[in-house]
Parts: sequence; structure tokens; C-alpha cells
Amino acid sequence: MDSLDFQRLPVPDRRELLDSVVGATGHPPELLEKDIWVVQTLSVLFGAHFGADLVFKGGTSLSKAYRAIRRFSEDVDVTYDIRRFAPELVGDAGREALPPTRSQEQRWTRKIRPRLVEWARDEALPALAEGMTTDGWPARLRAEGDRVYLRYDPLFDDYGFVRPEVIVEFGARSTGEPREQRLVKCDAARFVPDISFPTASPSVMLLERTFWEKATAIHVFCRRARHRGARLSRHWHDLVRLDDGGHVENALADRELARAVARHKAIFFRERGVDGDWIDYMAAVSGHLQLIPDQPLRDILAEDYRQMQGSGMLLEDAESFEDILNRCAGIEARANAR
Repeated sequence: MDSLDFQRLPVPDRRELLDSVVGATGHPPELLEKDIWVVQTLSVLFGAHFGADLVFKGGTSLSKAYRAIRRFSEDVDVTYDIRRFAPELVGDAGREALPPTRSQEQRWTRKIRPRLVEWARDEALPALAEGMTTDGWPARLRAEGDRVYLRYDPLFDDYGFVRPEVIVEFGARSTGEPREQRLVKCDAARFVPDISFPTASPSVMLLERTFWEKATAIHVFCRRARHRGARLSRHWHDLVRLDDGGHVENALADRELARAVARHKAIFFRERGVDGDWIDYMAAVSGHLQLIPDQPLRDILAEDYRQMQGSGMLLEDAESFEDILNRCAGIEARANAR
């Protein structure tokens, strides 16, 4: 007997079905619903004619593709392989596809940014809109800059900290390497085997590179000391969960990967520290990584973390943000000892 398609069930049945697996999953029903829309979005996006040139990355890839973090990650971060997006610029720029000089980086960026905005509006958005409609997932889409927003009519009224909207953010200044193909399923699927849910098979950035991407982003946050922490405490949480799975040790051992991330960010994501000097990414991955911010940044991040806990996004995790920072201090010490 064929399974029933979740999206073709009557609205009351879909609502009741998700309510019925809240206890088994530990997820609030609205997060279970948004998770389904995230997977469906990935399915359409990576099934499009340009899908083979995309790489899924970031926190949602850690959650959905690797099951490496225990939190709900709501949006989709995607890189369009720069070698395919701008081949005339990359040319013989080498395996990492980096511009050889600062002036070349500026030229690449000036060309890529407006091209990416046009591509998101003229290709990604229509492909997503057509795919969602064809599959029977009605949504309202709009493009803003390098992002596509997919708004859906929620089954549940109170979404709290999250929104009934999937945001796909595109980049095109990286190869996305190293990567591998992974199967992505909906969180509710294994608890309701007689119901068919969306699946996706995107190319995914390896989680060891994602660790270094997050660790260097935290380093920059600490060195810039800007008093803004909304939706940022998740990065510290993710490092701890990666450490729980043994992935941090693997990432710390891969020195060449760490240096590759540093080289890429030093070219494309130059930032000044609070002292006005350029932040040294290579130093960050070579014994001077900072993962612990000064006060009052800790208080700002702790409040952001409490909001995520209250929303159910952190699932079964009950540790305090102070405990998270203590764990990250250990990761910082191990990274710098190498």
C-alpha cells in the first residue's frame, strides 16, 4: 500500500499528525512544520538545473545533513561554486579559487555581488516558485538582494521566536569544498512511517570546514566587540555540540583546512578589530583563536540564548550559556595548544 503524502492531507489531519509526534521528537509542532518546509525547499533547490553547482552549508547543514547539533536551525545557507558562477574571473586561480591580489578581490567582488542579486531574482526565485507549485507546496516568494524568502501559511498560530518563512541566503565567493552528498529527511518522518514526507540530497560542505567557518566568525565577533548578539549565541552552542561528537578534534587536526579557511576569509571577509587593526585570520587558526567574548557581550549573548531555550529551538539541551562558554574555553585552549 502506497504511503500518503503529508502535504495532500487535509489541514486538520496535518495539524493533528504533527501534534501527535511532539512527545517523540521533543520539537514543538510549529518547528516540525517549518522543518518540513526547509527540507522541501532544499529538495526543489538542489533538484533545479543549477543544483549541481550549489553547496549547502552553515548551521542548518550541521543539523539536517549531519545530525551533529541538537537544535532547530531554521534557514538555508547556500554557496554557488565560484568556479561555475564566475569562471571568467577564476581562470587559473588555483584549487582554492582565490584572487591573487587585494585589487583583484575587489574586482571579483564588484562583479559577483550584483550578478548574484540578479541570479537570485531571475533564476533562483522562479525555479523555487515553479518547483514548489509543481510539488503542491503553495508559498509566497520574494527576492531581496542575495536572499530568497519563502513564506507559507502556517498550520499553527503561535510561532514565537521563529517565523513561518524559509530564508535561503546565497553566496558565490567560495568553492564550497570540501563537500559530499548527504540525504536530508524531515524530523517527523521516522515517527510516521505510513506518511510520505519530502527528502533532499544536496551537496554539503564537510562539517570540519563548517567548524572553522564558525570558530573564525566567533573570533571576529570577539575582536570587533560590537554590542549586537541577536541569533548569534547558536554559534557557541554549535561548537560544543560538534565537540560532543568528536568532530572538533578532527577539525583541529586538519591544519591545512584551517589555513584554507583563514586564507579565504583574509581575502574576502577582511574585518577590523576594536583597535582599528585588521584581524589576522591566520593567527586565529595558528595559536591565537579567541572564542570567549568580554563583558557585556556575554550578557547580550546569554539573553539571546535564553530566548532560544524558551522557544524550544534548543530541543533537549538544558545547559546554561555559562556552561557553553566554559566548554568553548576548553575548545579555545585545545585549538591554541596545537
